[in-house]
Amino acid sequence: MPGNRAICARPQRRMILSAEAQEVRAHRTGRPAAREQLRIRENLRSHGNAFSALYWSGLNEERELRADMSGIASTLAKQRALAAGFGTNAKAVKYNNQDFEALQCQCLSRGVLFSDPNFPAVPESLGFNELGPRSHKTRGVEWKRPGELCASPQFIVGGATRTDICQGALGDCWLLAAIASLTLNEDVLARVVPSGQGFGDNYAGIFHFQFWQFGEWVDVVIDDRLPTKDGELLFVHSAEGSEFWSALLEKAYAKINGSYEALSGGSTSEGFEDFTGGIAESYDLRKVPSNFFQILKKALDSGALLGCSIDITSAADSEAVTRQKLVKGHAYSLTGVVEVEWTGAWSDSSQEWNSVSERPNANAEDGEFWMSLTDFLRHYSRVEIVTLTQT
Repeated sequence: MPGNRAICARPQRRMILSAEAQEVRAHRTGRPAAREQLRIRENLRSHGNAFSALYWSGLNEERELRADMSGIASTLAKQRALAAGFGTNAKAVKYNNQDFEALQCQCLSRGVLFSDPNFPAVPESLGFNELGPRSHKTRGVEWKRPGELCASPQFIVGGATRTDICQGALGDCWLLAAIASLTLNEDVLARVVPSGQGFGDNYAGIFHFQFWQFGEWVDVVIDDRLPTKDGELLFVHSAEGSEFWSALLEKAYAKINGSYEALSGGSTSEGFEDFTGGIAESYDLRKVPSNFFQILKKALDSGALLGCSIDITSAADSEAVTRQKLVKGHAYSLTGVVEVEWTGAWSDSSQEWNSVSERPNANAEDGEFWMSLTDFLRHYSRVEIVTLTQT
């Protein structure tokens, strides 16, 4: 008899974006479909037919084709990618021609902290409409460095984890869900968040992060002045008050998108793609394949990033809470699946967990929860999977 299946998810918040803001965001970032076409063409030019076949193999359900691509084509693709330097932080294109190491050295030699002229600490960097210079929401906002917010700021405290990430006043839950999933894969995290950064001897008020944009990795330099209100970070912040990697990552992503407000309203798969260069798939949970649980498990085991959400049918649905305490229009990162040999509701206080030898931390107050696969398919609308590729 087949066992029962449970799904683990983590919620992030989301808000509806006005039509005007959506239009500006589309202009600045490009729609995912158009961006994906550019990425595919770039990979075709860069790696040839062998790699393009491998690139598409993650979307093909035929086992024979996947097996073939994992052989000679896969080997050739990896060899070409490594020879070209792909997958290394040093190969990234410098955004706005800003060189992190050169700028850091200049600041250290002069004894000054870096101030970014390309994304300055001004109202225009916050937004253009709801967070624009004349908006009441931006009154009283002050830009402060981490050292002005706490006595001993840290870049990462005890390793980056998904519980580090808390949402602020910005409707970018889709981005938070993507960042949370990012922490599940150390290799991907190291690609986006280069090592060697912090508030130690080489601190110069400058940090950098890397994102996949239009077929190439881009290195984005920022200063560490962050928007605050009443002495608290206004947007993404860590549950650990002295930790700042997630807030600085959000700032770098806001810079490459034009402003913080440009991050309001988006899809988790868009964040996944920009953090990995991977291929996105979307599943409508009203009509999933019979082997859907195996698809989820294989994706997680391979290091893919997964998100899920509940669709809304009108603006009134936004922020609506279901009877199961799930929130419509919010993004959730899917962090794990497990197959067990008995039934149960899998709530935090459920007695069934007492019989599991390696029990997940079901009672932790960290926003993470488990539910059965049947309930998951009933209450959620969509799952997005981004399969990692050699980039």
